[in-house]
Amino acid sequence: MNDSSTPTSSSKYHHPYFTPAEVGYLSEKQRGKLSVTQEDRARQKACAFLETLGARIGFPRRTIATAQNLYHRFHLFFPRKDFSYVDVSLASMYVSTKMHDTLKKPRELLAVSYAIRFPELVAKSKHPGGEIDVDTMDQQVVERDRQHVLAIERLLLETICFNFTSRMPFPYVIKLGKAFGASKKLTKLAWRLTIDCHRTLVPIQYPPHIVALANLYVAALLSSFEQPVVREDSGTRTPTKSPTSSAKTATGNENTRRRRPNRNHEHFTPHAVVALAAPVLPASPPASRAADDPESVPYNADQLIRLKIVMRQTEHPQRARQPLGTADPSALYSGDDVGLLGRNEGTVRFLFGPPGAGDDDI
Repeated sequence: MNDSSTPTSSSKYHHPYFTPAEVGYLSEKQRGKLSVTQEDRARQKACAFLETLGARIGFPRRTIATAQNLYHRFHLFFPRKDFSYVDVSLASMYVSTKMHDTLKKPRELLAVSYAIRFPELVAKSKHPGGEIDVDTMDQQVVERDRQHVLAIERLLLETICFNFTSRMPFPYVIKLGKAFGASKKLTKLAWRLTIDCHRTLVPIQYPPHIVALANLYVAALLSSFEQPVVREDSGTRTPTKSPTSSAKTATGNENTRRRRPNRNHEHFTPHAVVALAAPVLPASPPASRAADDPESVPYNADQLIRLKIVMRQTEHPQRARQPLGTADPSALYSGDDVGLLGRNEGTVRFLFGPPGAGDDDI
């Protein structure tokens, strides 16, 4: 006879995005005794590991970015103290490879992770590519790690309700850049900012087209804010060409051309973009990007601080966002639905959309 306290049937809804209030509540709940700074440091450590893992294997950017999103989403539901960041990162990458048809076996992911985590084993390896042959390692350790990855994979799949739909902001960066007539240099900087954006919780709070638009806006600011005046061959002093302007140089007096960058940036200033721009700003260019792109960035740390001050002074109020299904951010996650993840008790219906998004009575 079944225990009456155990639900025989329940439903779990997929939430594509979370409001800042929901993210704050869930992060604080799963943070434990860690401070906000320690939590952010752990998040950056995991994202850096995923970057290195993806680069070593040769995964496309969409696979790496989705793995980072899955890692962020996982720790909105499960405590950090109960899981190793390496196991969660590997499971996130494994699920991401399934979502984007870039599949690798868990043992292959483990072999590359061992090379990253234990460089001393790479020195002993006879593999010409510097890889570690897991067949030469303790098979009990390898199998234990593989089981950890598969166990967390199940939790991840249930967390996303088996919804393999993944919309990325990178195609929008290209399309919006072309629509606004942005230069290739500006679009490339926006692309790099979008890569950095996935180290934060922004992609699970905002749709991809908003993320892409925000990064184009920030790229335009970084390319024009406090830029030095340059001299052309004719000797006249002109400001740095606006990155959002077209290839044609408009004629006019010098004062008119000096004001042009600010007017062009107005194309990138919907309210949601201004509210999103501040979290996207990187504190410093990551070392991994320097290897991929030797071009110098058009800003420094002091400029970023001054730019954020200016943006705060002209910031628009954020549009009010209500949680999905209820006005209480904690109501959706304080019930039994999270507790049922990973269990075989009762029947759980995994729905691809939030409450009210479709016909839940079918």
